[in-house]
Amino acid sequence: MAALNGIKNPKSIKLNPPQILALGYTVFILLGAILLWLPISTTKPISFLDALFTATSATTVTGLAVVDSGTAFTLFGQIIMLCLVQIGGLGFMSFAVLVIMLLGKRIGLKQRMLLQESLNHPSVGGIIRLVRMILLISLAIELVGFIFLSLVMIPKLGFLKGAYYSLFHSITAFNNAGIALWPKSLGQFSSDPIVNLVVTLLITTGGIGFTVLIDIWYSKEFHQLSLHSKLMIYGTIILNVIAILTFFVLEYNNPGTIGDMTLQEKLLSSYFQGISARTAGFGTIDYANLEPGTAITFMLMMFIGGGSGSTASGIKITTFLVIILAVVSFVRGKDKTIAFNRTIRMSTIMRSITIVFVSLTVLFVAVIALMITENGHGSFLIILFETVSAFGTTGASMGLTGELSTPGRWIIMLMMFFGRLGLLTLAFSLSAPGKRNIRYPNGDVFTG
Repeated sequence: MAALNGIKNPKSIKLNPPQILALGYTVFILLGAILLWLPISTTKPISFLDALFTATSATTVTGLAVVDSGTAFTLFGQIIMLCLVQIGGLGFMSFAVLVIMLLGKRIGLKQRMLLQESLNHPSVGGIIRLVRMILLISLAIELVGFIFLSLVMIPKLGFLKGAYYSLFHSITAFNNAGIALWPKSLGQFSSDPIVNLVVTLLITTGGIGFTVLIDIWYSKEFHQLSLHSKLMIYGTIILNVIAILTFFVLEYNNPGTIGDMTLQEKLLSSYFQGISARTAGFGTIDYANLEPGTAITFMLMMFIGGGSGSTASGIKITTFLVIILAVVSFVRGKDKTIAFNRTIRMSTIMRSITIVFVSLTVLFVAVIALMITENGHGSFLIILFETVSAFGTTGASMGLTGELSTPGRWIIMLMMFFGRLGLLTLAFSLSAPGKRNIRYPNGDVFTG
C-alpha cells in the first residue's frame, strides 16, 4: 500500500509498473512465508524454506508442495494459504484497489496504469469498472462452486468440516491453484460426477480470463464477441478435447492410472485430468504413473496454459494461437494474419514470438540447472515435467517436488514466480526505455 500511496507523486518513485508488480508479489510471498512459519500456522515446526516455498506456490496459484497442506498446517495456516491463493489468482493490485475504494480514496492515473499492467488489459479506460466486475464475478462463481461441492462434502465430512472443505476447494479450483487438503489430492472423488464436474467448471471459468467472462455476459450472440474472446473459447475447447482424448487413449490400459477402472470411470477420469492437468493440477490419479506420451502432451498443455488476464498462467492460449495462425498465413503465401475476419497486428505476432522464445529459453536453463542439482533424484522426463508445471503454475507433480534439494527448491520457486508474473513483464521491468527511434536501411538474411 505504501508503494501505491507513493505513486501519487511521480517524482517520489522511480519504479515502472512491471517493477512494482514484481515487488508487490515478492512482498506478499515474504509476508505469507513469515505467517506460515509461525507456530500458530503449523501442526509441527517446519523450516522457513518450506514456508517460503508454500507461500510462493500459493501466491503464484501453482499448488506444488513440499509439505502436505492438510496435515502440516493448522486452520489458521490453511486460511493464510487461501488468502494468498485469492490474492495471487485475482492479482494483488485488484485487492489494493478494492481497499482504496472501501476507504473512499480516489484512484489516480498511476494506479490505473498498474491495474492495466496487472490485468494485461489493452487500455486504461474502464479499468476500475473491470476490477469491480472481476471481484463480483469471482465471488459469485466461488459461491456457486461452494454450494455444489457442499452437497457432496457436508454429508461425507460433517457440516462444519464439509462446508470449510467445500469453500477451500472452490476457491483453489477457481483460481487454478490445485491445492487440496488431502494427501492424494482429489483421488477419493475420482468416480464422483458432482465433484468432477463442479471442479472442472471452476477451473475452466477461472482459466478462460475475466475479460472473456465479462464479454460473454454482455454479448447476446457469438459474433458480437471480441476477437480475443472468440480465440479463447475455440482454443480452450480444442485443447481440452485434445488433452481428454490423449489421456483416454494412452492411459486406457495403464493399471497405474485408469487401467483397472470401469469404462464410465475411465471416461470421467479422462475428462477431469484433461482439464485439470492443463492449468490447475488437481489429480484423481497419480501423475507419477503416466505414460511418457501422456506426460509430454500434458507438458505442452501446461506450457500453453490459460487465458490472458485469468487465474491461470503459461504463455497463454491466444499467444499460441496467434503464432499458429501466423505460420499458416505465411505457408499459404499471405502477407496478413486473419482470424474471424480480423487482421492480427504484426506487433501482436512479434510479442507472441518473443514470449515463446523467452519462455523456452528460461525453461531450458532451469531444466539444465535441475539436472545438475537433482542428479540421481529423477529422470529427465520427470525433471522436465516438474519444471514446466512450475512455469505454467499448474501444480501437477510426478513426485519430484517433495524430494528436491535446497537449490532445486529455489529453482522451482523462481519458475513459479516467473510463470505467474510473466517473463515479458519481468523483461520490461529490467529493460531501459529507448530514447531514440533510429531507422536503418533494409538488409537481407538467408534463412531456412
